[in-house]
Amino acid sequence: MILTITLNPCIDKSTKLDRLQPESKLRCTDVQNEPGGGGINVSKALKKLETPSVALFPAGGHNGNMLCSLLKEEGIPFHAVDTKVETRENWIVLEESANNQYRFTFPGRAVMEETIQSLLDQIRSFNPVFVVASGSLPPGLPDYFYGLIIKNAASVGAKCIVDTSGAALQALKGKHVFMIKPNISELSKMLNIEQLKKKDIADAAQQAVFDGFSEMVIVSMGAEGAWLVTKDEKHFTAAPSIKKRSTVGAGDSMVAGMVFMLQHQRSLKEVVSFGVACGTAATMNEGTKLFNKEDAEHLYKIISEK
Repeated sequence: MILTITLNPCIDKSTKLDRLQPESKLRCTDVQNEPGGGGINVSKALKKLETPSVALFPAGGHNGNMLCSLLKEEGIPFHAVDTKVETRENWIVLEESANNQYRFTFPGRAVMEETIQSLLDQIRSFNPVFVVASGSLPPGLPDYFYGLIIKNAASVGAKCIVDTSGAALQALKGKHVFMIKPNISELSKMLNIEQLKKKDIADAAQQAVFDGFSEMVIVSMGAEGAWLVTKDEKHFTAAPSIKKRSTVGAGDSMVAGMVFMLQHQRSLKEVVSFGVACGTAATMNEGTKLFNKEDAEHLYKIISEK
């Protein structure tokens, strides 16, 4: 089974307005509430691919109760560890006149150590085949914390995928996680390269493999596509051209598409191609809706025919 872990979950609140103007009363559309956070988004995307998963996360307060209720409504299996503190929320605002999206991301509150230890213990109890740990760390957790998740996943033979950024990503050096998904800027920081040229991306990703960050590096390049690199293979997939409406959840959709293909033991070229298809399909929808399965399959067919 696939277990997703979200250490800093949230309620994503999205709305639309005609134009952003300072010092004005701005008339917005009704707020749409969605369960959010990296791993939770991966579970939502996997459900669209008719692939079951369990979402594991800490939650508390009014927002934590809402998060659990929203997941129940969507039919996504989950296990929430009570934090005793309020779960955070994020705001996504679409300015329709210019098609600009504004994303207001809040840090969340510190989580008690015993809560996190309970969450770590749960990893072993689910006995997963894949563990997808995605998103930011809540305040108070050390940068090396994803290493503890990797260790617990390895103890039951699970392949661990980590999708994070900043110091938490840097701390994965030497952890030999199964897969990571940095963008170009993050990959540059991982290797202490001031400016990474596009022609050098695949070689740099392979250096990250040799440096012990992971067995597989997916370099996300947004609308341009992605590289998948291992110690032996390098595959690039260009993203199809589409009209972008939102970027929320595109990276998590990409991860879900790749885990889906890995679970079905498809080739690495197919893995990255379907990941790009799902990530691109997610940008076709407004707000936090992720992707439609039909769009992802259509884009994958276009990619495969090139």
